Amino acid sequence: MDGALAQVIVFIVSLVVMMGIVVVIHELGHYYAGRWFGAAVESFSVGFGGPIAERKDKRGTRWRINWIPLGGFVKFVGEAQGPRDVGVVEAGPQGKPYTDLGPLQRIVVSLAGPAANFILAALIFTIMLLWLGTPQESIRVVAVNEASPAAVAGLQPNDMIVGMNGKALENRDDLLLPIKLNAGSALSVDISRGEDQLSLTLVPERRMVDNGLGQMVPLGTVGMEFISIPREPKRYGPLGALAGGAAETGETVSMTVNMLVRMVTGKEPLSNLSGPVGIGDVTRRVVTRTLEVEQASAADKARALVIMALKICALVSVGIGLFNLLPFPILDGGHVIFHTWEAVTGKALPEKIQEGALTVGFFVLIGLFVVVTWGDILETGVFTAAGSE
Repeated sequence: MDGALAQVIVFIVSLVVMMGIVVVIHELGHYYAGRWFGAAVESFSVGFGGPIAERKDKRGTRWRINWIPLGGFVKFVGEAQGPRDVGVVEAGPQGKPYTDLGPLQRIVVSLAGPAANFILAALIFTIMLLWLGTPQESIRVVAVNEASPAAVAGLQPNDMIVGMNGKALENRDDLLLPIKLNAGSALSVDISRGEDQLSLTLVPERRMVDNGLGQMVPLGTVGMEFISIPREPKRYGPLGALAGGAAETGETVSMTVNMLVRMVTGKEPLSNLSGPVGIGDVTRRVVTRTLEVEQASAADKARALVIMALKICALVSVGIGLFNLLPFPILDGGHVIFHTWEAVTGKALPEKIQEGALTVGFFVLIGLFVVVTWGDILETGVFTAAGSE
């Protein structure tokens, strides 16, 4: 029981901290962009539901911490975030009603939240490059399973894998990530075999495998074993790290978009989607597994936890930024569509259409949240654990 309670506490703390950081940065992006254009802010809320704590600043904005620690929002005066907000202009806060901003200004405000998420991810990647550099490893094949995708491609023991899809490999992640995320798709693999340089076509197959955190998930595999031979890490100066952080953010965005497209087109199962519960569970598993390593010192464990927390925070920040850009009513991308219509036609969408779109969007989003959250709950193994007791 004590162990289960400790796991619950770690899960809750992990979820609240990870989501809290990313969401606050997202909402600050909206807030400061709106303030730049002189918009009045009715409230800045962390979490949903009733407030635990609240104070009002000199501009009349309510700063709130709410009971449900999942997400948050900025509410501008006159902004139609939901169907009940259409046509409503709150009194009190200083500044212009949101509707008084031009449509292009409102587009900037809508995009500022996702942009803040991408900037956060880039800064995290920059910090990690300055701190750790980029690991450099040589990849050598040691075994190939019979009739596996690796065998069909022509890979052999002692082959050195030097590139994939035209990009030189720096470390094992450059090899494993494309394989895991591209089941059924052809990948070009460059190898060095003795004095020969060859290019092979590798098609990963999807299997249920352990993701290293005790979760069985569908990922691309190729049926080979390899060893990675460490080399001196690549180090960066401040400008190089900044450029590298931006590039890594771009690559993460590209991989995430690719995965979303593959899910929409049926090439990947929709069960790969994760929500807040899934994020909290992954963070919990990382924390637990790190703390359970007996050979590591307390300092090594702390260092590993900080590194993993930074990585997860950057990935979650990119994911939330992209999700909010989807052209869907109630999300930032949906509001961009509303404002773009007004910018092009010179007229705002009729209030009834806005109300209808926001209502449909709200219920569809709730439905998606329930489905994804239920899948995340099943993935935590909570019912399996309860049944075993």
